[in-house]
Amino acid sequence: MNIIGFGECMLEISGTPLALRFGGDTLNTCLYLARLAPRYGHKVAYATALGDDQLSTDLVNAWRDENLDCHWVEHREGGSPGLYLVTVTPNGERHFHYWRSASPVREYFCSPQTRLEQTLAQGSWDAFYLSGISLAILPPAGRERLLACARLARERGLEVIFDNNFRPRLWSAEQARDYYQRLAPWVSLALLTEEDELALYPEAPVEALINRWQQQGCRELVIKRGAEACVIALDQQRWTLAPEPVTAVVDTCAAGDSFAAGYLAARLQGESPVASARLGHRLAATVIRYPGAIIPRDAMAALL
Repeated sequence: MNIIGFGECMLEISGTPLALRFGGDTLNTCLYLARLAPRYGHKVAYATALGDDQLSTDLVNAWRDENLDCHWVEHREGGSPGLYLVTVTPNGERHFHYWRSASPVREYFCSPQTRLEQTLAQGSWDAFYLSGISLAILPPAGRERLLACARLARERGLEVIFDNNFRPRLWSAEQARDYYQRLAPWVSLALLTEEDELALYPEAPVEALINRWQQQGCRELVIKRGAEACVIALDQQRWTLAPEPVTAVVDTCAAGDSFAAGYLAARLQGESPVASARLGHRLAATVIRYPGAIIPRDAMAALL
C-alpha cells in the first residue's frame, strides 16, 4: 500500500555536542516508513510547506535521499523552516523549545486547491496519514481544509490514519477535543498516546478511550503507553504487547513516531496487529538509543 502524510518538519538542534538535524511527528513516521519500504513494498510521500532558502532545499534533498516522495512539498517565497531545541534528562526524557511561529506550513492551504487535495480527490493512493499536530499548527481555515481532506480520502476509499499527538502549547484541550471528534468518523486506524488522551479526557480508563473512538466509527486503535504494554483494539478483539526493556535510553524523541512507522509498515501489508506492534516496539527501541528524531540509517540495519 502507498501512503501520503501531511504535517510540519522543523530543523532540530539536539545531541551532545549539539548538532543540526531535522524532525517533526508525521515526518518522522513517514521517513522511517520510507526506510522500511524495500522490505514491505510500500511507497511513501510527504506533503508540507517549506521556504525557498538553502535550509529548505537541504531538507528536501535529505528526504529524497531516503526515497521519500516530495512532489507534494510546497515552497513559500521568503520562508524558512521552524526550529526546535531538544534537551534531555539523564534517563533520556526529552524537553522541547520551539521557534515555529513563522513556519511556512501554516499557510499550506492558502491557495484555492493544493496538490494534496487534488491527489486525494483522484483516490490514487491507499492511505492518508495526519496527526493532532498537523491540525494544531494550521489557522482555523486550514484546519477545516485538512478535515475535508480526511473526509475526501475516506470517501475515495483510502485508509485514514490518525495519531492524536496533543500539544497544549499549540491549542487548548477544548479545541483539540472538538476537532478530534469531528475527524473521528473518517478515521479507520488511530494511533493514540494514552497520556495525550488523558490530557483531553482525564481519568478515562483505556476501555472507555477505545469505546469513544469506536463509537465514532474508528475500528482499529493502538494505544501507545511508552515503556508499558501497548493495547490494540480491532472491533471487539483486544491484544496487549509489552516492549522489550531498553536499559541504555539516550533520547526518547520520536519513540512514538517510530513505533507508528513500524506498526503501519507491517499492518498496511496485511500482517496481524500483534506482529505489527512487535515491529513497532523493535523500531522504537532502536530509535531511543540515539540522539534526535532521525537516527543513522545503518543503526536500523537489523530491521531493513
